[in-house]
Amino acid sequence: MKIGITCYPTYGGSGIVATELGKELADRGHEIHFISYALPMRLNSPAANIHFHEVDIPAYPLFDHPPYTLVLATKMAEIAESHNLDLLHCHYAIPHSVSAFLAKSMLHPRKLPVVTTLHGTDITLVGSDRSYLPITRFSIDQSDGVTAVSRFLKEATEKVIGAKNDIEVIYNFVNCEKYKPSQNKGLREYFAPQNERILIHVSNFRAVKRPTDVVQIFERVRKEIPSVLLMVGDGPERSNAEWAARDAGIEHHVQFLGKQENIEELMGISDLMLLPSETESFGLVALEAMSCEVPVVASRVGGLPEVVTDGVEGFLVEPRDVSRMAERALFILADATRRVDMGKRAREKAHAQFCSTKIISLYENYYRKIIDKG
Repeated sequence: MKIGITCYPTYGGSGIVATELGKELADRGHEIHFISYALPMRLNSPAANIHFHEVDIPAYPLFDHPPYTLVLATKMAEIAESHNLDLLHCHYAIPHSVSAFLAKSMLHPRKLPVVTTLHGTDITLVGSDRSYLPITRFSIDQSDGVTAVSRFLKEATEKVIGAKNDIEVIYNFVNCEKYKPSQNKGLREYFAPQNERILIHVSNFRAVKRPTDVVQIFERVRKEIPSVLLMVGDGPERSNAEWAARDAGIEHHVQFLGKQENIEELMGISDLMLLPSETESFGLVALEAMSCEVPVVASRVGGLPEVVTDGVEGFLVEPRDVSRMAERALFILADATRRVDMGKRAREKAHAQFCSTKIISLYENYYRKIIDKG
């Protein structure tokens, strides 16, 4: 198949999933065309069957804001026609599926099926600003196929949007051969020279991810167990998290590493993942950690209970309950056998339910169903 993929290319779950999906599909022989205003972050090396088409955003004095939705639609139609695409796959409803609807209309009567994958914030946006409701509902209903990354998100979309289109749940995935325990002893010794426990947090450092809570949890853990904290990613709340570490006097034990390409190496040397988010539609970094045999302490919100079974691969705690999260973290880290057992169960679950070898086939079958439907 020839598939066009549009996503936000920045450091966020939807862009990561879209990019990894495209790479996995290309490995299976499909021709993939990424259409976006910048190269997706994880599309950092040339690969067979993968093409990138940059959307140039013109600046006109008439417009206060560049008309990205319109130029994206034009580029989608151009690439669909010139490369004879079989399907467009839009990650994030606004504005991508709106642009796809325009592109599809421009090419009529040529058929151009459109699949929209909902990732979460495209729906919570409507919850916080109802003015987006009509256009979001329209973009979902006009898509030929709609998927959501968790049952939680499917139910939330049906409740908030009231969309008529059937929504298929296709979970996020992880490459289990790439995300696995690391044998890089040198890297572990670099971050934990005294054989401390390594805790890790990975996010885009938005307020909803509560990175300052991560620092506060770690502060409590370090009082009981020698440990270090790796803070991976960047965003608006990074400075507040850095200040929290300095204020607690633990700044020398917290490494702010910024955006990293080879996150699997850092996860693979870690002992525990902290994810105290206020909301998560799925929790991709939790799954990636689990595949690396790393237990997870996370918030009991959104789609996370579909990924982490409380007390089995880690623990789920009510959001903002820093003390309880620290207790659960200490419970795991205080007993090496318990930590290792939880890690092994975590990888077993990732391997059994969420490996790319299983999930990519679901997308292929769904694409064929939508294309055949016409």
